[in-house]
Amino acid sequence: MVSFLKEAEELFEEYKDYAPSHREICEIIENKEFLTKEDLAKLLNVSSKEDIMLMAKKAQKLTRENFGKVILLYAPLYIANYCQNGCVYCGFSCRKKYKREKLSFEEIENELRKMKEEGIDSVIILTGEDRINSSVEYIEKACRIATEFMSEVSIEVYPLYEEEYKRLSSIGVVGITMYQETYQREDYDKLHPFGPKKDFEFRLNAPERALKAGFHEVCVGPLLGLSEPKKDVLCAILHAEYLLDKFPKAEISISFPRFRSAGTDFIPSYTVSDKEFIKFLIIARLYLPRVGIVVSTRERPSLRDALIDVCITKMSAGSKTTVGGYAEEKDEDAEAQFEVEDRRSVSEVVDVIIKKGLRPEFTNWVKGVKSV
Repeated sequence: MVSFLKEAEELFEEYKDYAPSHREICEIIENKEFLTKEDLAKLLNVSSKEDIMLMAKKAQKLTRENFGKVILLYAPLYIANYCQNGCVYCGFSCRKKYKREKLSFEEIENELRKMKEEGIDSVIILTGEDRINSSVEYIEKACRIATEFMSEVSIEVYPLYEEEYKRLSSIGVVGITMYQETYQREDYDKLHPFGPKKDFEFRLNAPERALKAGFHEVCVGPLLGLSEPKKDVLCAILHAEYLLDKFPKAEISISFPRFRSAGTDFIPSYTVSDKEFIKFLIIARLYLPRVGIVVSTRERPSLRDALIDVCITKMSAGSKTTVGGYAEEKDEDAEAQFEVEDRRSVSEVVDVIIKKGLRPEFTNWVKGVKSV
């Protein structure tokens, strides 16, 4: 699987200083049905607002052609924050000394019931990386409960073995989100000094193991700011393409969350501006017209609202990034994994989507499109 990484690194080095002309950008956007990898590498260097707007118009057209007007909504449910990793940037890192929590199964049911009352019907179950305090059996039981409340259940937990993914698939778990954090191995090693997450390739290969085990939805991406952003974006897009080519019936999504403070003293090496962030999402759509693009509550409301007009197909709503937090109010600033920018309720997000002439959905987007 690492072959796509080698290709991405070679492309980045070849085109990192390449400045495409306006004429060349127009040729790529207006006259090509499908972009080449070289086109992708060139477009990552676009800098003018005029050219980005040109790309945005094409991205919007491709989004509507492939996804209609459906915006899939979901919410995360953190069930435990125990972690064995020493990640220098994360709010759940075992380096950070604060109250560790793990929901009981009764508490998980109460959280799901409250989420359901708020209109949520698609959930992602999250834990820290700790096989002792958040065992596979614990995750399996939590997911089994979630399937009783939600139409769609996914996970964002530590990387599992294929047989473990099969266990979850057999009870109705359909999707996995697995952020590689950064695709640059040298930076990855520095950012993850110890713990199970230090195994770069085991994490990298997790989405493929899940798809082999019966999952049919995968979301991948980097955490922008940890390493060279353009290089990470290029790697992530080729990662998504690799999975799509190998599993053509699967629904592959991509996301580019930007680093947000997590109560640590970590200062990221790179800052990704709004313009660069928007450009990255647009380019992902241009290169992979059929891949879902996700934006989380890390981003501010006005930016999220603008992006759903252009290239976004899936977004979180009413999110809590503390353990629990739906049935019982908690201090999001003190206990969360990262800072949330968009604190609007589910109903408020739904209202915005409807006012834009789009359709909010809480079940799989394919089901939504078919029922229009």
